[in-house]
Amino acid sequence: MPLSVAEHGKNFEIKRINGKDETRRFLETLGFVEGSVIRVISKMGGNLIVSVKDSRIAIDKTMANRVMV
Repeated sequence: MPLSVAEHGKNFEIKRINGKDETRRFLETLGFVEGSVIRVISKMGGNLIVSVKDSRIAIDKTMANRVMV
């Protein structure tokens, strides 16, 4: 399922990242790599704040739709 529909407060494992190579590389530099554990901290207006690798990152819904958990 895409990260954008994941429940907040639960841990998920990143299974796959969809999109163009440059998009995948960008997300990888932020810590979104396959096998990593990610947690949705909050959702506001379609945007998400997530915890990945001990960092909090804000991403929009289109980017969250590319991250499969």
